[in-house]
Amino acid sequence: MNKIIQSLIKEIIQIEVSGKRLIKGTVIDLGTDIIVLFNGADYVYIPFYHIQNISVIQKDEFDIIDDPTELPGINNGENKGDLSLEDTLSLAKGKNVEIYIINDQLLHGCITQIKDDYFEFYSPIYKTMYISINHLKWLIPFSSNESLYEPVVNNSMKTNQEILPSTFEVQVAKFKDKIVVLNIGGNRSHIGKIKNVEVQIVELERARKAPIYLNIDHIKTLHEV
Repeated sequence: MNKIIQSLIKEIIQIEVSGKRLIKGTVIDLGTDIIVLFNGADYVYIPFYHIQNISVIQKDEFDIIDDPTELPGINNGENKGDLSLEDTLSLAKGKNVEIYIINDQLLHGCITQIKDDYFEFYSPIYKTMYISINHLKWLIPFSSNESLYEPVVNNSMKTNQEILPSTFEVQVAKFKDKIVVLNIGGNRSHIGKIKNVEVQIVELERARKAPIYLNIDHIKTLHEV
């Protein structure tokens, strides 16, 4: 665990994550590659990879300074060592969460499967999605008394999950000749038919436009139309 960051336990800080988003809160926990803040309402799990900078702030600069009254929904005593992003995803599996990936679009739903470098996510809005772990900027577990469009979510989630390949690249290749949305659908999204995937390059056929060739490392989410 980083001793510099460890010194911030119980401090109120502001974190800038990739995409110039700011998050304020009290440092609750640290792990090998993740930091946990309490923002007065939620526990926010932030991978170090996306932290641009951290600054300590005064209490009068932070509107909500209440201490947490309950443990986060994913803390069930299973984590016995240093917390990690891998642990966090595993503990969050099957529970309602909020995640931030791209633009200003927050995703709400449930992690259903976790693979080497991506996870399967069920969203009531976008249905089944595949999300690169490298682009996960934060995760917020729902509190124990919160629900998400119940019982719609439970009734809609797949009961017989397919066996997924271990890597995101192979999973993307499985959608060859299918129409997909890449990167959710914001101003940096791409919609089209996947024509080919080879050595990290995805060839996407767009409607009435020349094909575009995308580096798979910059594909954040995928869902089928």
